Amino acid sequence: MDITVSGKQVELSDALRTRVALHLDAIASKYFDHAQEAHVTFSRARSFFTCDINVHAARGLSLRGEGEAADAHAAFDDAAEHIAKRLRRYRRRVSDHARALAGRERPEAARQYVLAETEGGAADAAGPVPDGEIGPFATIVAEHAAEISLLSVSEAVMRMDLADQTVLMFRNSANGALNVVYRRPDGHIGWIDPAK
Repeated sequence: MDITVSGKQVELSDALRTRVALHLDAIASKYFDHAQEAHVTFSRARSFFTCDINVHAARGLSLRGEGEAADAHAAFDDAAEHIAKRLRRYRRRVSDHARALAGRERPEAARQYVLAETEGGAADAAGPVPDGEIGPFATIVAEHAAEISLLSVSEAVMRMDLADQTVLMFRNSANGALNVVYRRPDGHIGWIDPAK
């Protein structure tokens, strides 16, 4: 597994980097045959350290764990336990899901954009915006490749929880329509299924 360990305004020791690599390899090998990559970021906020772990475990399966503590080692332990706990909780569902994906079609390719509003907002727009263009009211900050997978609603909710995302678009395996699941501000899950 390719593991990247970085620090934001924090100096990281070689011992910490080695410990992170060994611990993440152990977690990944316990649950997956071939985990692909992990990004671990340490930062310091006032009197405590934070650790953010993003693991790309398998095709279309990403996990995120966060931890904070008085020292970097304990913050990593907290984040790693968060990842391991999610994997233990969803282990059966992930295995069933992977077996079900083996006979399915490949996910659709998509692009994911992150937009930042510019000063003045939409009021600066000088007329209509042609189709396919964003217009002068927003700037593209980031662009990522994305996939729209064929999933059941429960599988989509599971993926959204595993990746610690607030929204996930998918193609519903029951009817083939594009659907969205999202986490509501009250903590419940919302589901958008277009009317036919």
